[in-house]
Amino acid sequence: MNPEPSLHPAESHEGKLSVCILGSGSRGNAIFVSDGATSILIDAGFSAREIDRRMRQRGLDPTGLSAILVTHEHSDHVRGIERLVRRHRLPVYLTAGTRQAAAALHELPEIHPFVCGREFRINTLAIRPFSISHDARDPAGFTIGANGSRIGVATDLGHVTALVREHLRGCRLLIVEANHDPGMLMDGPYPWFLKQRIRSRMGHLSNHESGRLLADILHPGLEQVVLAHLSETNNTPSKALVEASRPLVGTGVRLDVASQSVASPVWRTA
Repeated sequence: MNPEPSLHPAESHEGKLSVCILGSGSRGNAIFVSDGATSILIDAGFSAREIDRRMRQRGLDPTGLSAILVTHEHSDHVRGIERLVRRHRLPVYLTAGTRQAAAALHELPEIHPFVCGREFRINTLAIRPFSISHDARDPAGFTIGANGSRIGVATDLGHVTALVREHLRGCRLLIVEANHDPGMLMDGPYPWFLKQRIRSRMGHLSNHESGRLLADILHPGLEQVVLAHLSETNNTPSKALVEASRPLVGTGVRLDVASQSVASPVWRTA
């Protein structure tokens, strides 16, 4: 899988899945996914202006978006949705629980509720949502497929269940959480209640837990892993990479870390 920073969804890669993480972390999250015919965002946790800016920096056209897919209602995932929807006239796909929990999403002009465990389509993309463990009303992870290629997204989860592992198996590209280093978290400045929340089964994955997940679901077709939602206080990219790289040694799988402040390259599946 090769990074292509200048890739535009309308170029001649229709059928391939292209992915760009516009930003990932506690200050905002958004992921661009396209097969060349249908382009969507997973979450919109930045302002509409910032999302447009980051997309254009990577050669991506915000006016070509088809929809927004929402993982859960926390502000770092939904902050820009209302303005973005009205600017580009986009439908929003989310669980009923997420809609109920996010007041800003109640009055959007076009809402499509989905149920975890039931596959649905957004034009040419096959979306398979699955339940994850997080302190939100009805949070979801996703696999997204087109033309025999599939990617998986699982961030903001405190515990890796058998269901999560089952859904992420067989993906060519994985975006998985590596939120914190346990030692940095416990020795860091956060109040005790927040440390407990983060390390709970409804909180966020540690680097070690992310590495264990990758070891469990590693397969010959996996091309790319991107570590996401790293804490700027309780983690470092180097610590996350060390843990996640252990099961990938000798495999040829490319490993990257998503940034909070800069959009990633655009990766395209083979």
